[in-house]
Amino acid sequence: MTSTSGTNDTGGPDIVIVTGPSGAGRTTAVNALEDLGFEVIDNLPLSLLPRLLDGPAPTRRLALGIDVRNRDFTVDTLITAIDGLAGRSEIVSQVLYLDTSEEELVRRFSETRRRHPLAVGGHPLAGIQKEKELLMPIRARADVLIDTTGLSVHDLRENIDMWYAPADGRFLGLTLHSFSYKRGLPRGLDIVMDCRFLRNPHWDADLRAMDGRDPDVVKYVADDPRFEPFFRQVKGLLDLLLPAHKEEGKSHLSIGFGCTGGQHRSVTMTETLAQALADEGWQVSKRHRELERRDLQRDASKGSTA
Repeated sequence: MTSTSGTNDTGGPDIVIVTGPSGAGRTTAVNALEDLGFEVIDNLPLSLLPRLLDGPAPTRRLALGIDVRNRDFTVDTLITAIDGLAGRSEIVSQVLYLDTSEEELVRRFSETRRRHPLAVGGHPLAGIQKEKELLMPIRARADVLIDTTGLSVHDLRENIDMWYAPADGRFLGLTLHSFSYKRGLPRGLDIVMDCRFLRNPHWDADLRAMDGRDPDVVKYVADDPRFEPFFRQVKGLLDLLLPAHKEEGKSHLSIGFGCTGGQHRSVTMTETLAQALADEGWQVSKRHRELERRDLQRDASKGSTA
């Protein structure tokens, strides 16, 4: 979708309506949009929506979080608002619809023990099915549809970045991943580097339980004579590639570093490179897949014994 008369200079939409079934990730999405510079209004009563949208065009990009839990929610009211925005030539608007499989939604509601807003007691499946059917006309009007089935919070934020980070080359978001090859590559990587040739702290009993963020592990990995030339070559490659990707208008780049367990060498490389890039002014986020998985398992274990 393009426009010659939108109010913002990012090349993207002026107003994004974020909606979809309860539990599909709306809160994560609007938080990610806020981080990208959108002004966010979440859970606005629908009776106030016409008053907001019929006013002057926004001077900042606006994200509206709306689902069946909004006060006065009706499908007809939301469709009227969507169609009204589409008819305004001075505004670029989009509907971002987050969808998820029924099985995934049941799992999420079961894990959080929250009641589905349309379920009258008992199992949430009936409410999930009712809501999906209710929202079908809005889903049909979606400009961007993201299926969040199987996505983590971090994965969804990366999807939002790819769709809504400014596309004029002035913003290039970088995500650096560490991972274990035993569990496969993370989805969506643009560049992958193998760290398994570096010496492995796992074989040092004093370091085994630590991870690649610990100073002792960092020193152990960095003392490998191959680490410095490897880091220098990777950094040099990115010094060439990142400005070129930015010039071409790419809004997001994912770079992965893998090792055997995803705990030591890949983590150290990710941390070291992320710091170097951030020091140069690049927008960098870090993901340590195996460490995050370990932390989740530990939290779940604590919860089961509480």
